[in-house]
Formats: sequence, structure tokens, C-alpha cells
Amino acid sequence: MDSQLQRRIEEAVRAILESSDMDEMTESKIRALASKDLHLDLSKSPYKSLVRTVVESFLQERSEQHPEDQPEDASAAKEKEYDDDGDLIVCWLSSKRKVTIQDFRGKTLVSIREFYRKDGKDLPTAKGISLTEEQWSVFKKNVPAIEKAIKNMQSQIM
Repeated sequence: MDSQLQRRIEEAVRAILESSDMDEMTESKIRALASKDLHLDLSKSPYKSLVRTVVESFLQERSEQHPEDQPEDASAAKEKEYDDDGDLIVCWLSSKRKVTIQDFRGKTLVSIREFYRKDGKDLPTAKGISLTEEQWSVFKKNVPAIEKAIKNMQSQIM
């Protein structure tokens, strides 16, 4: 991507951020609005990661200017890790399995997937699952029942 295009994208994203209600705005909405303004699909790499970088930079600058608006534990937040597609890596479950938060066609998905390494990049396999926000909520609500079932199975084995 040339520097002129990068500058245009950064300016468009910042303009949207400055005029938006940050409680209502999502990164997906920002990309969609900027895509419309620029007549360019910003949901593809490397545009997606550039938009994320601009958003994070904007939020960091804003938090430095208005520290009173930040939650008390914001300073304890760990540095976020992103993959090559700009998806947030929540955690690694093993050396080949990770949990990511991604935007797919305007929907937020929690993905738990196996990856393989090729040419220095982690690429997804078909082994895994992606859950919508609603499905994630149902799963999360049922974690205690899952844990109880695991304990019951373990007690039967011993």
C-alpha cells in the first residue's frame, strides 16, 4: 500500500472517530463508513489491520487526554496481540490452537481453531468452530453445567 493511500485511510478513519459516539461505534462500522467514503473495501488485509491500528492509536491518545474517563484497571490491561488478518488473539490454547475475535461480514465471531504454519504464517485449518455473539453467550451461560458434567465423569472413572 502506498503512503498516500495509507494517509487517506488514516484521515478518513480519524474523521469518523472524532465525530462518532464511541459507546455505539464498532471497528466494523468504522471500516464500513470509511470504505464508503473512500470507495475501497477496507475489510481486507492489510487495510483491516491499518484501520485497527488507527483506531487503537486514537483510543490511546484519547485516554491520555482524558484519563478520568478510563476504568481504574485500564493501566493493568495487557498488550493485545493480533494475527496477520487483524483479528484479536484472545489466547493460545496450545501451540497450534488459539481463540480469536474476528469480524466476518459485519458479525463478531469468537473462533476456536487449529492452525498450521506455512511460510512463516499461521494459517487456519478446517478444525475449529466460530460462534456468534449469541451462541457465545449461550455457551458461556452453560459453562457451570459443563464443568459439573466433567467432575461427574471424573468421579465415575476413579
